[in-house]
Amino acid sequence: MNKKTSFPPLVFFGTPEFAKHCLAYLIKASFPVLAVVTAPDRKSGRGKKITTSAVKDYALSRKIPVLQPINLNSTDFIDKLQELNAEIYAVVAFRMLPKIVWSLPPLGTINLHASLLPNYRGAAPINWVLINGEKKTGVTTFLIDGEIDSGALLMKKSIQIHADYNFEMLHDKLLKIGAPLLSNTLLKLSSKSLIAKSQEKLEHLKMAPKLNSENTRIQWNNPLDAILNQIRGLSPYPGAWTTLNNNGEYLRIKIFDAETLKTVHFHDKGQVVEQDSKLMISTNDGYLICKEIQLPNKKRMPVSALLNGYAVGSNARIH
Repeated sequence: MNKKTSFPPLVFFGTPEFAKHCLAYLIKASFPVLAVVTAPDRKSGRGKKITTSAVKDYALSRKIPVLQPINLNSTDFIDKLQELNAEIYAVVAFRMLPKIVWSLPPLGTINLHASLLPNYRGAAPINWVLINGEKKTGVTTFLIDGEIDSGALLMKKSIQIHADYNFEMLHDKLLKIGAPLLSNTLLKLSSKSLIAKSQEKLEHLKMAPKLNSENTRIQWNNPLDAILNQIRGLSPYPGAWTTLNNNGEYLRIKIFDAETLKTVHFHDKGQVVEQDSKLMISTNDGYLICKEIQLPNKKRMPVSALLNGYAVGSNARIH
């Protein structure tokens, strides 16, 4: 097997840190990356400073050409891709590609997805497996087609989810198994030793929709375990939020870490209880003990530090 067959020339599509790690892994493994395609630069923060993607920063450091199309259907962008003449495209955490793009390379366009497909198709699979209290997840490679995350499956790798994992921890675990799986998939496809299989048609698919202000708000009617899972699945980003009414002052706060105390109590649901330097919120089946919290325009901090300088009223409530 010659080197060209083993390491097919490719174009890499991706934007965040997860994708950057995969790109770095492929380059270290000697894949010839002809160019990367990543999100356009954007303004962020109060100063509207221009920020670039993790993938772009890494690619430029390795002197790899960078394409940042606003319109993926533009003639100019398609012409540049055709000029590169890549054998395969690798996609990690990038927006949906039009057919005119994913159908270009002869070996196909491969996507690495951070769930065990067909479940948890969508933009936020790592978050949602935690929010839903799953015990197992993994990574999947598949051939992109015209629907979101529905293409023929290539390879999978699974891991167990520990009870103390939050989004950041699980992200890093999946990152470590995802990059090697992508590399192995590309090699096997190039050597024609891998057969794609259609995804199983499940009656009740679990989805992973994009996170927004509504689905990141803590649902206090849920059981304690579900509330904790929501906090774990959104920590440290974007953070599970709720509204605190403290002496008539309404504050949108975020809870990043907590533990549960299941017990019978006589507090109304949503009452905030300060006890023994702990901040507890009453629920239907016990208390959520907050460990790390963030007030508006403040940094995240341990609750012990918060209580040193912040007075919680006896009638404080969560909504």
